[in-house]
Amino acid sequence: MTRRADFERETAEVTIRGHLELDGTGNSDIKTGLGFLDHVLATLAKHGRFDLALTATGDTQVDDHHTVEDCAIVLGRALDQALGDRTGIRRFGHAYAPLDESLSRAVVDLSGRPWAEISVEFARETIGEVATENIVHFLRSFAIEGRMALHVDLLRGDNDHHKAESAFKALAIALRSAAAGDGDGVPSTKGTLT
Repeated sequence: MTRRADFERETAEVTIRGHLELDGTGNSDIKTGLGFLDHVLATLAKHGRFDLALTATGDTQVDDHHTVEDCAIVLGRALDQALGDRTGIRRFGHAYAPLDESLSRAVVDLSGRPWAEISVEFARETIGEVATENIVHFLRSFAIEGRMALHVDLLRGDNDHHKAESAFKALAIALRSAAAGDGDGVPSTKGTLT
C-alpha cells in the first residue's frame, strides 16, 4: 500500500498544490516563493525520506505569514491522510539533530491527538524572507493538522539559520521513525489512533 496524499488548497491569499509520499527517498520539488521555507521543507523531505512536491503562490507582497501557515496546514493534512488509520506504525519517534553549534530535539507521537510544544527562540526577526515567528507557527500548525503531539526544543545555538534547520532536521528524523512500520496492530491500548 502506498502511503501517499495529494493536496490542494486555494484561498483568496494562497494557492498550494502537490503531493507527499511517506515511503520515498527524500526527493523534493518545492517552490513557495520564499527561499528559506523551500530550504527547510526540502530538509524535512530529505531527512524524513519523504518524497514531497509542493508549489505555492501566495500574497508574499503582504508578507510571508499566509504562505507559511497554509503550507503547514496542507502538509499536516497530507501527513494525516497518508498515515490512514495509523495501523502498523511505530507511533513514537524522537531525534536530536545538530547543525554546527546548534542542537535541537524533536519528539513525536502520532497519536491522533494534536498538541504542540515548541521552544525555539531566535535573535533575528527574519531568516531570508521568513519571519522567525512563522517558523514556530509552522511547526505548531503542522502538528495540529497532522494530529500529532509534537515537542521541539532548541537545546543550544547561536546562528538563527542553524537553529531553524536543526529543528527541522530533528523533526524529520523523528517523523521518519514514528511513521515507520512496526507490525500489524494499532499501537494504542485504546485500539485506535483515529
